[in-house]
Amino acid sequence: MKVSLLSYTPNPELIVSVAARTSFKEGTPMETLEKMSRPENAESVKKDMKDLIRHNHLSPVEHATFTFSLEGVSRVTEIQLVRHRIASYTIRSGRFLKNSGDFIIPEKIRNSSFFEEYGKKLNEIFGFYEQLVNAGIPKEDARYIIPQSAKTNIVVTMNARELLHFFSLRLCNRAQWELRDVATEMLKLVKNVAPTIFENAGPSCMKGFCPEGDLMNEECRKMGIPNIQKKFRELK
Repeated sequence: MKVSLLSYTPNPELIVSVAARTSFKEGTPMETLEKMSRPENAESVKKDMKDLIRHNHLSPVEHATFTFSLEGVSRVTEIQLVRHRIASYTIRSGRFLKNSGDFIIPEKIRNSSFFEEYGKKLNEIFGFYEQLVNAGIPKEDARYIIPQSAKTNIVVTMNARELLHFFSLRLCNRAQWELRDVATEMLKLVKNVAPTIFENAGPSCMKGFCPEGDLMNEECRKMGIPNIQKKFRELK
């Protein structure tokens, strides 16, 4: 699995600051941009970010967008990812492209007595898929035999507000492990280009309490919320 940041709004925190100030300061957005672009206003831009996040005034944060490449993730992760509807997705087509025969094998299966048999079953299934395609069965029909562990590639674009929501759900220890790994890599990347917006990004417990209640992960109970918060604030 590889996660890359393909593109993002240039100077994302500056643009968010301009959007926010447009609603409560005199002057046009262009005038505000010119003013806030000056080096002496860099700290004011950071303060704007902190104030917006702290007061949950997040509509200006939507003006910063980020586009990621997700390579070699499973269809299992794809299905969960696209449930986040305020985003744009382009996914490797199984109708027009032949399946690669590459599959994700979970670590718990790799470390179990079923690993060898699991691999044989995947090879059998992919072999039969190839038979169907070679016999003239359309790829869009032959793919019905392919398991959800098949690898795919995805381009996804989210704005910063949706990313904050995405991280709050998918970085929780109760989230599915593969998508949690993807979300972790995404957070590392956006922290590099918008550090103030994503300074306190992470699972919901970054707000100081666990909304999972009695369902809190045992690992989280042992670690404690303050240590979890520290872990994500220091994530690089």
